[in-house]
Amino acid sequence: MKRLATLGFAAATALTIPALAMGESATEMDANGDGVLTIDEVQASFPDVSSDGFSAMDLNADGALDADEIAAAQEAGLMPEETDG
Repeated sequence: MKRLATLGFAAATALTIPALAMGESATEMDANGDGVLTIDEVQASFPDVSSDGFSAMDLNADGALDADEIAAAQEAGLMPEETDG
């Protein structure tokens, strides 16, 4: 239930972030090429993503977003599929 509340908060927060133009994919955001995105890598492209927003996207709470979590975040509207990076 707490995760659902956090996800709802993150979704509401995401609606306040201006729409971003297309350009840089999640793969390109992976600065160290390890196949997951850390909060620093996400914030490099999306500076308005808070630690709470990142935590809502990090479904298994391991501190990194894997491909499934990125896809889920994109489907939920928490992370655009691409940026103008």
